[in-house]
Amino acid sequence: MTDLSHPTLPGTLPDKRQVAASFSRAAASYDSVAALQRAVGVSLLAQLPEDLAPSRWLDLGSGTGYFSRVLGERFARATGVAVDIAEGMLRHARGERGGAQYLIAGDAERLPLGDACVDLVFSSLAVQWCSQFAMVLEEARRVLRPGGVLAFSSLCVGTLEELRASWQAVDGMVHVNRFRRLQDYQNLCAASGLEPLSLQRQAHVLHYPDVRSLTHELKALGAHNLNPGRPSGLTGRARVQGLMQAYEAFRQPQGLPATYQVVYGVMRKPQA
Repeated sequence: MTDLSHPTLPGTLPDKRQVAASFSRAAASYDSVAALQRAVGVSLLAQLPEDLAPSRWLDLGSGTGYFSRVLGERFARATGVAVDIAEGMLRHARGERGGAQYLIAGDAERLPLGDACVDLVFSSLAVQWCSQFAMVLEEARRVLRPGGVLAFSSLCVGTLEELRASWQAVDGMVHVNRFRRLQDYQNLCAASGLEPLSLQRQAHVLHYPDVRSLTHELKALGAHNLNPGRPSGLTGRARVQGLMQAYEAFRQPQGLPATYQVVYGVMRKPQA
């Protein structure tokens, strides 16, 4: 998850094979720690147009299939397609009842689908892994039928800022995933050829008793640091202690905060 507005970053996004492997390994533990992911997905579902009645929907970045199952229940007469880059996630989803009829390993920037074949593209907290969000939008526009809807949520600058600032107090290495600016999402959506119905940012704050609870959760989600420039090998005890001390400056009565800046976008493909 790289903020592409910073050209001085070493390299670009992690190799997609690393991303796929990380999330595949996390398939079994993902749902047990995915409270934020579920809350964001539910919020995104609530923003869908009330009159939307797709005959075929796409869950893009479907993960364990949780929202594929929700979409399957909501649009019971429609056909569902789930696409994810992590085959381990798809294998896990196949073991659950309900959801999409078709599960496909694929890349959001190069969808293995035909033109104008779906009425809804739903993607919650997945496209932050894509280095070319413009290509994601282009592919969504290509596979949507006229009048179809793209609904996405992603992360922007300010996410995990407490963790980032605490690491900065310890060393200058890349310990926290980077994200695009809200303005980048706004500009790319405006240039996409899709009609914006809504585009907004909302902060979600989680609280943890200690730093290890946060970092263990990130690992269980498969969303731990995969950026180029990250430190190799184990993190020394002294640096971990420094991180814990620095993070204590952010402590609130509820615990240590971790802020996620979530971008929600709902867009429609023009009828013409």
